[in-house]
Amino acid sequence: MRQIFLGLLRPLRPLRLLGRRTIRVMAAVAALMLAPAGVLAAYPSQPIHLITAFAAGSASDIVARLIGERLQRAMGQSVIVENKPGGSGQLAADYVARAAPDGYTIMLATNTTHSSNPFLFKSLRYDPVADFTPLVQVCNFPFVLVVSGKLPVTNVPALLAYGKQRRGSLNYAYGNSTGQISAASFDRLAGLEAAAIPYKSTPQAMTDIIGDRATFMFIDLASAAPQIKAGSLRALAVSTEKRSALAPDLPTVSEALGKPGFDLAAWVGIFGPAKMPEAVSQKLADALYAIVSAADIQQKLTEMGAEPTPARADEFGRFVVRQKSVWGEKVKQAGIEPE
Repeated sequence: MRQIFLGLLRPLRPLRLLGRRTIRVMAAVAALMLAPAGVLAAYPSQPIHLITAFAAGSASDIVARLIGERLQRAMGQSVIVENKPGGSGQLAADYVARAAPDGYTIMLATNTTHSSNPFLFKSLRYDPVADFTPLVQVCNFPFVLVVSGKLPVTNVPALLAYGKQRRGSLNYAYGNSTGQISAASFDRLAGLEAAAIPYKSTPQAMTDIIGDRATFMFIDLASAAPQIKAGSLRALAVSTEKRSALAPDLPTVSEALGKPGFDLAAWVGIFGPAKMPEAVSQKLADALYAIVSAADIQQKLTEMGAEPTPARADEFGRFVVRQKSVWGEKVKQAGIEPE
């Protein structure tokens, strides 16, 4: 094996001409290829960093901490959840894509980073398929249309009437691509002509909705549920094609507008960087699948407003490829031009 690896290195250009990331990845792969089987069997031997693309308090952060605590027990090693919000998840995704593929840096990602961003931005520093190793699919998040509890609006028709009286002065907030695409699609169908206000994260956007500094937003039910219960937010509709079992009294957007075809929900899954050694990725994938398939974890996900969708790495990988096309079409239908 040593001779084979050294043979592969001979045709390469001198190391001084290679980028730092390339050198780090080569070093990690070399170490794993040259290591005895016992070293791989001993993985993990140091803390695992679970990166999330959004801020503390967001739905993905809540899920990451739930899974991270259980993964720590399963792997017998510390799991550190790190929030790296910014650029609609680009900061976190780029960070993980460039990390050494040794199993110590993984990412809890969403359709924002891996399905929508390729169509919302003219260029990305990462490829959502080629630069990652799928490990497990976790859950879906239905989104709800919300307004401030202070706003004199109790349903979608009332929001439309409110908007008609104030045409040109309404706006919508968003902290991720699902919120952006949902709100843009709704605005287009409803003819509100609301202005878009981007935020670094969902909690920041939600704060301005509660304070009546923005008119409406689409937010995952998990993040919004406590504020809806407290009356700070008022939920008007769900973004999915059918009513959600998590909020059965809320109409769908399609029902409320009388226009079929509105169907938007966020997916969540876990990836590592590309080119992870199979022994390492398989060990991680097996542990993660056991965690997200456990009855108590699924119950906790449901209680927080998620719909469990556990799937193994190979199935999840095919799902990600399909979803890239699906969300590309959704962005187009929403009339959003890439930045």
